[in-house]
Amino acid sequence: MLRSSFPRLTLFSVGPRNRKFSTLQPAATSSAEQFYAHLQNHGANFEKTLASIRAKIDPLCVSEVLRRCSVDRSLLGLRFFIWAGTHSTYRHSGHMYRKACEIFRIHHNPGAILEVLESYRADECSVNLKTVKVVLNLCKEAKLADEAVWVLRKMGDFNLGADTVSYNVVIRLFCQKGDMATAGMLMREMGLVGLRPDMITFVEMIKGFCNVGELESACMLFQDMKEQGCIPNTVVFSTLLDGFCKNGSLERALELLTEMEKGSGDCGPNVVTYTSVIQSFCSQGLVVKALAVLDRMINQGCPPNRVTVRALVDCLCAEGRLEEVDEFIDKVVSGGSFSIADCNSSLIVSLIRLEKLEEAERRFIRMLSSEMRPDGMTCNMILRELCSTGRPFDAFMLFREIDKAGCSAFVGSNAFSELLVGLTELNHKEEAVTLARLMLDRGIRLQAPYVDNVVKFLKNSDESELIPELTKVGKPL
Repeated sequence: MLRSSFPRLTLFSVGPRNRKFSTLQPAATSSAEQFYAHLQNHGANFEKTLASIRAKIDPLCVSEVLRRCSVDRSLLGLRFFIWAGTHSTYRHSGHMYRKACEIFRIHHNPGAILEVLESYRADECSVNLKTVKVVLNLCKEAKLADEAVWVLRKMGDFNLGADTVSYNVVIRLFCQKGDMATAGMLMREMGLVGLRPDMITFVEMIKGFCNVGELESACMLFQDMKEQGCIPNTVVFSTLLDGFCKNGSLERALELLTEMEKGSGDCGPNVVTYTSVIQSFCSQGLVVKALAVLDRMINQGCPPNRVTVRALVDCLCAEGRLEEVDEFIDKVVSGGSFSIADCNSSLIVSLIRLEKLEEAERRFIRMLSSEMRPDGMTCNMILRELCSTGRPFDAFMLFREIDKAGCSAFVGSNAFSELLVGLTELNHKEEAVTLARLMLDRGIRLQAPYVDNVVKFLKNSDESELIPELTKVGKPL
């Protein structure tokens, strides 16, 4: 009955077909050829003899075998991928699972999972727990919750029992799907088969309840966890606290934060925990409370990171409290975690994003005059913003100051290109030619969308000798 609810994969075939192969590194190609030839010649239950091949298994080899099987031998290719994932000298990376899902279109053909397990049973293959875990990881990558629970139920057909890791994979998929009823049923089922939920189980369940807004259920599970002797660590506390923040229960978040601060090292708040609370207060414009959390953070000996600083700077700027921004920067800098240049760069970026360009420009010039070096993002953003607001000449003059300060290496090709085309459009000939020559000297690539306008300008300005080299720079690398 369950089987009929899934689409059958109609692309799978085991028939032979001549293929042209791409050129890989010699060793990888040689290994892939040996494995692929074995798949062609041994047909059903080829896994029994695959281990006899003395060829190296690595990502290049696996990728090439999958590619060769992708059109007309998909079932064998997928079975080879699963077998390779159980090999004693090799383990699939997350990238390889993504690649397998893409090659065999498992997201669009979930019946592939059923097809594989049924082929094992039809061919009377030996299936162990490692085999099933590779299949479950494919389900995890493709986000196939229903197929994953089907795999869990089919383990009995191979005289296998699921372990906690297997249940956790399936529970996580249903939590991500928002089906907390099924996730809860699976968690209770673990106890019935002699398994105990571990820290990962509780984290996934608490996160799932928080994501669907069932905070009371998350809190009850948190208490159950402690009663069952599974002591919450920082990850568990932070998961629940993050759920409070995302659902707007900030007072409860503060209460939980206080509990964490009073606890042992295993559940003490870290920079991510504090930053989550600070970001939540900032998102609601409660900058005073956000700053109070910052003070608690510093008092606990936990220095803020860039995300913390940027959240507070953004909030203070949005509220127009620029004097307090300066006080905040002084506090952060005095703590030794950040330089004054880093903090001021973050401030200027925030001002630009809030369309307070005049203030951003003023502070940027002040940075340069004070011999502070703005970072690359700040340099590029302010130049591009000046160009986009019709002020390429001012941007060019500012670039000259950036160059004098030794920061022009931070300026990227997009900013250079927009600056050059802006100067040409407003007929600033001398500045445009100077910038074009500088770009050529430094090998800076003129971005393709701007080539035609710049070439036209140079022809009209009797600067045609620059065109060959400049258009060469603009071609794709």
